[in-house]
Amino acid sequence: LGVSRSATTKKIKSAYRKLALKYHPDKVQESEKEKAEEIFIRVAEAYAVLSDEDKRKVYDKYGKQGIQMMEQGQDPASAGFGGGGFPGG
Repeated sequence: LGVSRSATTKKIKSAYRKLALKYHPDKVQESEKEKAEEIFIRVAEAYAVLSDEDKRKVYDKYGKQGIQMMEQGQDPASAGFGGGGFPGG
């Protein structure tokens, strides 16, 4: 979304709306529709993470894989992923 790590909820929402309007598949020329749709989906995914405090914390600590694990019902910290190093080491 092009916002800083310390961006407020208001700034995140504003950036999302601006990009969503710019890349909405119904708002672009037919020749640009496919690329715009890909970008629109990524913008929506980013907003879904950044607008949710819990997801944002997981993303800041573990990245996209951490979010994927969270959505699968796993805890990234206890799954031996990120920040914890190697088990037994």
